[in-house]
Amino acid sequence: MVLSQPPAAIAAQTSAIAVRSLRKRYGAVEALKGIDFAVQPGEIFGLIGPDGAGKTTTFQILAGVMESTSGEVNVLGTAPRNARLDLGYVTQKFSLYADLSIEENMRYSAGLRQVEGAEFESRARSLLQRVDLDRFRDRLAGQLSGGMKQKLALCCALVARPQVLLLDEPTTGVDPVSRREFWDLLAAVAAEGVTVVAATPYLDEAERCHRIALIYAGEIQQIGTVQELRDNLGLRRMEVRAESLDEAERALSQVQGTESPLFKGAATAGDPSDSIASEAIPPAPPGKGGGLNRGTERPLSKGAATAGDASAIVDIQTFGDRLDVMVTDAERGDQQIRAVLAQHDIALKDLRQDEPTLENVFVNQLRQQGLDPAYLEFPAYRSGKEKGGRAIDTHRLQKTFGSFQAVKGVDITVRYGEIYGLLGANGAGKTTTIKMLCGLLPASGGEIELAGQTSDLNRSEVRSRIGYMSQKFTLYDDLTILQNLEFYCGVYGVPKKLRREKIDWVLETCGLAGRENLTTGSLPGGWKQRVSFGASVMHEPDILFLDEPTSGVDPLARRQFWRLIRDFARRGTAILVTTHYLEEAENCNTMAFMVAGVIVAQGSPSGIKTSQPGQLIELVSGQTQAASDFLKERLEPWRVAIFGDRLHLVLDHPERELDEIHRWLAEADIEVQSARPIPFSLEDAFIGIVQRAEGA
Repeated sequence: MVLSQPPAAIAAQTSAIAVRSLRKRYGAVEALKGIDFAVQPGEIFGLIGPDGAGKTTTFQILAGVMESTSGEVNVLGTAPRNARLDLGYVTQKFSLYADLSIEENMRYSAGLRQVEGAEFESRARSLLQRVDLDRFRDRLAGQLSGGMKQKLALCCALVARPQVLLLDEPTTGVDPVSRREFWDLLAAVAAEGVTVVAATPYLDEAERCHRIALIYAGEIQQIGTVQELRDNLGLRRMEVRAESLDEAERALSQVQGTESPLFKGAATAGDPSDSIASEAIPPAPPGKGGGLNRGTERPLSKGAATAGDASAIVDIQTFGDRLDVMVTDAERGDQQIRAVLAQHDIALKDLRQDEPTLENVFVNQLRQQGLDPAYLEFPAYRSGKEKGGRAIDTHRLQKTFGSFQAVKGVDITVRYGEIYGLLGANGAGKTTTIKMLCGLLPASGGEIELAGQTSDLNRSEVRSRIGYMSQKFTLYDDLTILQNLEFYCGVYGVPKKLRREKIDWVLETCGLAGRENLTTGSLPGGWKQRVSFGASVMHEPDILFLDEPTSGVDPLARRQFWRLIRDFARRGTAILVTTHYLEEAENCNTMAFMVAGVIVAQGSPSGIKTSQPGQLIELVSGQTQAASDFLKERLEPWRVAIFGDRLHLVLDHPERELDEIHRWLAEADIEVQSARPIPFSLEDAFIGIVQRAEGA
C-alpha cells in the first residue's frame, strides 16, 4: 500500500528523483521488479529492507554506475549518468584511501569535482568541524575508527555541494554518538536543499527520515511517513514487566495455542548486488535443506487468527527485562494480559501502552510475505551450567599500550544464564576488554576470573569452554561455508559423530542449506555474520563473547540472532555482548556503559533509563532545523537532536527550562506546535551518560 506519494502527473517536474517501473535482472535473477517512487528536493528518504531486498542495486542505478534492464529513472531532470557531477554517493564499503590523511582524502575528492582554493578550505573546515574531525586532519584514514571513517566518507561526498546524496548503509558499525552527529549533519544539509536517499538496517535511525519506503524481494510495499506507517499497522504495543519473563512469555503464548513465538518461513536468497563479490546466491537444489524440524511463530498481522478467535495478542517479543506484546486493541490486550498472568500466578510488575516501533511495522510487512528466517532449536547434547554462578569476574582490570591506558580499572561480573551488554563509543575499550577476558591479550593489571580459573586463561581446556565471535568476520573468505564450519568443528573439538547435525543446523538457520559449497567471500555481510555466529556456538560453550554480532544484519535476522542468544542463556550460557544498536541492547539483562576505558553506568535497561536526570521532551515545530540550530547555540549541543520532523530535548529542570525555551523560540519567530514529555530511549540515555562523563 502506498500511503504518501507525489502525484504521478507532476512527479517528474517537481521531484529531485523520479523512478517508474524500474527493473533489473542478473541472468535468471530479477533483483528489481518494477519499483516506483519519487523523492522531493530537500527530503530525507529512507529505503529500508532486509538483506537482498534490492537496495544496493537501486543505489547503483540512481548513481549512474549501473544500467537498468527497463523502466524510467530521472535524477535532477536527466538520466543518472548525466547527473553524476551533482551526486554524492557513499557506498557500503569504505571509499577512502587508507594511506592518505583526512585532509588529503578531502582534497582528492574535491579535486575530482573541481573544488579548489579558498572554496575548498572553507567547505572542508566547516564539514570537518561539524563532525568533530577537524582536529584530526593529519591522521591517516587507515588509522581512523569505523565511525570516523564513515563521517569522513560523508564529508568527502559533501565537499562539492551535491544536489543529491545517496547513502547505502553509511552507519553500519558506527557508535551511537557518531551516528547522531552523522544524522544531525544530514538534517542540516537537507535543510539547505540537498536531497538525501539513505538505506539503513537501524530502524531507530530510519525514524529520522521524512518518508520511508519498505522494500523486499525487489518490490516496494509501502511508502509513507513514520506516523503513517505506524497508523496503518493497526496494532498497539504493550510493555510487560513481570517476575519471571520466561513464564510470562510461555503463558501468553498459550493464549494462541503455541508454546513459544518461533519463526516460520525460510530466509530468501540475496540480491546479487548486496554480495561483496556481486554474485547471486543460487537457490538451494531440490530436496536440500529440509532435514531439521522447524518451529512456528504467530504471524504479526492485523486480524490474525487466535485461539477461539478471541485473543487480542498477535505477537510477543522478549527483551532483557520486559516483553513487548502486540495487540489488536489496547484495552482488550491489557485485560487479557492481566488475566493470563493472574491465572498462572505470575506477578505483574508493570504494564503500559505505547506506540508500535518502526521495527514492528517492518517485521509485520515481511512476515505477511513469508520472509521470516527459519528458527531451529539448537541440537544440544550436554546440559548447560547451573544459572547464577559467576562465569566472568574482573577486579580493577587494566590495559596499557605504551603511554596510552585503554582500560582503566574495570569491574565486571557476568553470571551463568545472563546476557550482559558492554556498550560504548568507538575506542571506549570494549574490544580490548573482551580480548583480555578471552585470553587473547594479556592484562596490564587487575584480576580476571573466567570459568572458575584465574590464571593461564589461554589454556586449551579453558578456551574450549568459550565461544568468541569477533567484531570483524573471522572465517576464511577463500574457503567454502562447509569447509569453514568443518574447520571450526575440529578447532573446538566437536565429536565427529555430532558434526554433521551441528553443521546442518548452522546451514538451515542461515538459510544456506544446499548452498554450503559457496565461498564465504561471496556472501552478503548479513549472511556472513550468521555463519560466523553458528561457528562460534557449535561446541556448546559455557561462556560466549559476541563483539557486535549483528552489525549490518537486517531486523528480521537480528530478531533471529537474539532468539538464539536468549535460548543459549536459558540453558545457562553466560553471554557478554557488545553492540552499537541500542534498541537491540534492550535484550540484555544487565548492561554497562563504557567511556574512555571506564565503566560509568551499570544496571538493567529499564533501570538505566529511569535513573536519568531530568526529562526528555519531544518538541514539534514547522521549522525543525532552525529550531535545532537555534537551541544548540543556547544549550549543550548533545541535548538537542533531530528525529524526522521533531526534536528531542534533554532538560535537567524542565519545569523552568521549557518556559524559557518557548520564550527563546518565540523571540526568534520559530513556531512551537507542541512540546510533551516522553520516556527516555536507551539511545537518549546513552548519549546523556557519555556526554556527562566526558564533560566531567
